Order: sequence, then structure tokens, then C-alpha cells
Amino acid sequence: MRVLIQRVKEARVTVEEKVVGEIGGGLLLFLGIHKDDHEEKIPWLVDKVINMRIFEDSEGKMNRSIIDAQGGILVVSQFTLYGDCDKGRRPSFTETMSPPQARSCYESFVAQLRDKMGADAVEIGSFGSHMEVHLVNDGPVTFLLSR
Repeated sequence: MRVLIQRVKEARVTVEEKVVGEIGGGLLLFLGIHKDDHEEKIPWLVDKVINMRIFEDSEGKMNRSIIDAQGGILVVSQFTLYGDCDKGRRPSFTETMSPPQARSCYESFVAQLRDKMGADAVEIGSFGSHMEVHLVNDGPVTFLLSR
């Protein structure tokens, strides 16, 4: 699994011009799931995301987690994180998990985040839909986690 983490001042996802998920300050997570992934990887990723100290403290140092910052989290499924662009001109997606299996992993990831952060703190996009993601990156601060 790969999680692309962006610290944001605000973010929202729209589908057919309707907002389906929205947060103020916090984290925008793009979750990609590899064809060989399994749900046993999720607890480590969730723990890492919520405890990473990537928010500034009073001295301007990255020393606070999303828990400390009391921010929101917006999770967006992103199969293209496993797109292979090494050969040819069109990306290959042979390394991505099939949509039905990926949906299960995605939903488990979201459920575990909500369990740790509280249901109100975690918003989601629309799995498998064509989405527009609007964000104001804070920093910019972007990290890629792989497990």
C-alpha cells in the first residue's frame, strides 16, 4: 500500500459538482493499493499517519501530529499510485488491486482511521468515481508512505 500524505489548509472532493467529502486544516491522504496487499498492513499505516509529527509547534518545528493539531483527514482512493510509467507512453496498471478487493482494503483503512480519530474527523472521497479534488497545500508538505 502507498499513502501519499499532503498537509492541507483545506480540501474537498466533488463528484458531479456535489461535495462528497470536505475538511478544514489537516491531512489529505491518497491511498493506493497493490495487487499483493492485504489488510494486515493497514494498522501500521494508520498508526504512522496519525502519529507522524508533520505539523508545526510554537517554534515552527514539525513536532505535532494530526492528533495534536486536532485536524481532519480526507481519504481518497488513488489506484494510479501504482501506475507503471517505465515502458511506453501509456501507464500500466497491472500492479493495482482489482476494484472489488481494493474497495474492501480502502474501507478497512477508513474504518481503522475513524476508530482511532473519531468518525467526525475522517471524511472520504467516492471510491471508483471520477472525482475532482480541491486542496490548498500547507507548506507544501507532502510525504509518501509505502508498506
